[in-house]
Amino acid sequence: QLVESGGGLVQTGASLRLSCAASGPTRSLYTTGWFRQAPGKEREFVASISGSGRRIYHADSVKGRFEISRDDAKNTVYLQMNSLKPEDTGHYYCSATEVWELTYGVRSPQKYPYWGLGTQVTVSS
Repeated sequence: QLVESGGGLVQTGASLRLSCAASGPTRSLYTTGWFRQAPGKEREFVASISGSGRRIYHADSVKGRFEISRDDAKNTVYLQMNSLKPEDTGHYYCSATEVWELTYGVRSPQKYPYWGLGTQVTVSS
């Protein structure tokens, strides 16, 4: 089970930190990703981190503002979001796969069989 938290309503320029906690059968999941979906739009890749933590990818739209990290002792993956913009508004989902170091297709939602219910992030202008 993947459970996201940390979303909310903030103003432009603010920061939020999203958390994705894994439990039960998903505790040993490896490559973990964050995706987001705005109303009327497709789900889009935000960031991912491999099981080792060495392979990290961020979407171009969030590079330099967002940072993904993981704390395996807590079975938690984080998404630190700084300098938020209205276009960052959306429902943010945590996803995971049993692939240790996913590289090919890392930005594709189809590569992640496990998903949380998401947390809403709204950035007002």
